[in-house]
Amino acid sequence: MTHYPGYLKTYPNMHAPFPFHLGLHRLTNGFRAHRHDFLEFSFVVEGSGSETIDGVNHPMVPGTFTFILPYQVHELFTDPGSTLVLYNCNFGMDLLYETGMSGGFGELFAGLDDLPAYARLQGDAMEEMRGRIEEMYRETMSTERWRDTLLKAKLVETLVRFDRYRHQAEAAPGTGGAASPVRPPRSKSSAWAAIHYIHNNYQEELSLTDLAKRFSFSASRMSEVIKEATGQTFVRFVHDLRLRQAASLLVSTDMSVTDIVHEVGFGSYKTFIRMFKEAKGIAPTDYRKNKRGRPTAVRDAFPQGKESQL
Repeated sequence: MTHYPGYLKTYPNMHAPFPFHLGLHRLTNGFRAHRHDFLEFSFVVEGSGSETIDGVNHPMVPGTFTFILPYQVHELFTDPGSTLVLYNCNFGMDLLYETGMSGGFGELFAGLDDLPAYARLQGDAMEEMRGRIEEMYRETMSTERWRDTLLKAKLVETLVRFDRYRHQAEAAPGTGGAASPVRPPRSKSSAWAAIHYIHNNYQEELSLTDLAKRFSFSASRMSEVIKEATGQTFVRFVHDLRLRQAASLLVSTDMSVTDIVHEVGFGSYKTFIRMFKEAKGIAPTDYRKNKRGRPTAVRDAFPQGKESQL
């Protein structure tokens, strides 16, 4: 029986109008193997350790920038006697789709067989990246006008810079980039392409047969690919995405439940209500009242560590 590591389903501010969280963490005992359906980057500023992504390990030292895609299983290890200090950022895929850039960020997700998941920055490149992320971190504390717009712009720049660094490292090994690239198994690339498509089209009517044809799989193989990558069946995976978006809209907008049902792609109001109650243990209207009636709890994405400002 396949074992699936921990599945983290939430992060601070996940249901806010701007689904983004950036924290600074101190890890003395690493962090357990896990996966999630949102995007994540980390940047090491002190200490040493390592990280395993889909079974392949790479060092974590000052200047290491790692970009984690949804459903990639990853685990952090701290070297004995060291404290691994790193920025960790969680954000929703919608932030990239809303940038208005031609073609979106497909190139960040394409070619997974050919590009490493991390880059080790050194010298000026490391200092520039650290300064950029520290500025983002300060901006998260701000209440100034255009805060979210500025954070989104900085997020885009950060990811673009990372992508340039890893391409440069591939072109000229040993010049400060990734020394031993993390390359996912080849099947992961096909799985990600399908998952990326589902994330971008879950509001539409989706079927396993149509998805399989689009990516040149048999329906049975497409089902296996989705299950291997996410730990969920195709139907459960799509329903889960729709329910998460519905929960976000309930908290962050005044849309009626009926409008939300159609917005997230559920064809049946009754089915949505039943599945929402099963998932959340409460009716959608009560969920909205409860979430709006108390401050949003900010949970540390790394409970084994201690978030602090250096």
